[in-house]
Amino acid sequence: MRQILFAAGIALAVSILLTPVLIKAFSRQGFGQEIRVEGPQSHQAKRGTPTMGGVAILAGLWAGYWGSHLIGLGYDAEGPTASGLLVLGLTTALGGVGFLDDFIKIRKQRNLGLNKTAKLVGQLIAAVVFGILALQFRNDSGLTPGSAHLSYVRDIATVSMGSIVFILFVYLLVSAWSNAVNLTDGLDGLAAGSMSLVLGAYVIITFWQYRNSCVAEPGKGCYDVRDPLDLALLCAAGAAACIGFLWWNAAPAKIFMGDTGSLALGGMLAGLSVTTRTELLMVVIGALFVAEAASVVIQVAVFRSSRRRVFRMAPFHHHFELGGWAETTVIIRFWLLAAIASAVGMALFYSEYLAAIGD
Repeated sequence: MRQILFAAGIALAVSILLTPVLIKAFSRQGFGQEIRVEGPQSHQAKRGTPTMGGVAILAGLWAGYWGSHLIGLGYDAEGPTASGLLVLGLTTALGGVGFLDDFIKIRKQRNLGLNKTAKLVGQLIAAVVFGILALQFRNDSGLTPGSAHLSYVRDIATVSMGSIVFILFVYLLVSAWSNAVNLTDGLDGLAAGSMSLVLGAYVIITFWQYRNSCVAEPGKGCYDVRDPLDLALLCAAGAAACIGFLWWNAAPAKIFMGDTGSLALGGMLAGLSVTTRTELLMVVIGALFVAEAASVVIQVAVFRSSRRRVFRMAPFHHHFELGGWAETTVIIRFWLLAAIASAVGMALFYSEYLAAIGD
């Protein structure tokens, strides 16, 4: 538990202190955000706001994770694990793809950076490497960071994908979650606040998995997760880094996370869903991101088939803005939806545990 608190404290401090430094540095360099012309007109005032603030989130995440392990050496705590390093690596790799995207936008002064093919290739490489490595590194109990079985709260024994299909499935998860968080990052603080809630829920889930691990406490309801405590450190560092960044990103935002942050955080969700064996549960806990992505899919599908629009604008947070809601109203209500989804997800997680120990 001490390591989790250390990870959160270090990440929060680094993120909240580094972000204003980035604001000044990026402002001097002219690293400003371009705004979609077809978006709400109130957003045009945000043009030129520094972007690529996701650098602070990644820095906080790295500092919190490694800092907690360095402090843990003093009382013989568990060191870095394969699961933690793989999720951290996937998060960083997606952050690198996002950084290139942001950098191209800034250099060419447009709202589009990497083309779709380049972005998909970057996501593909990161996902394939993660998927292959997730099936390696067996521990003494024979567990690997990932599993070729589909999972809800734990592996579904009757649904086995095989290695090749599993890697394709990982690519689907990485692409879906990174794009979903990217689409959600359209209002001041919306993505950062929502991510802190989701990762906060996963701190509780992974710590519960650690306390009820089949390695330490074999029996009914135990969890076959390779490195739950290390994943809890990563979740705590990620949540705290998002909160530290949110201090400066809340409306009116002084900096945006850009694709550097949104793609990285989406990749983190994908990696956590695999390593915690909660791929289907993540859909519930991250329901806000799912809904944002679904609104775009629905809008495009209906418009192409009928030339009509379901929403005034997609992603659907803009639908409410164009309907007359103040931006802060949309943000706070969407945070509430993210909190409700996280609470429902944790309730489902715990109810499954109660059912398991009751069988």
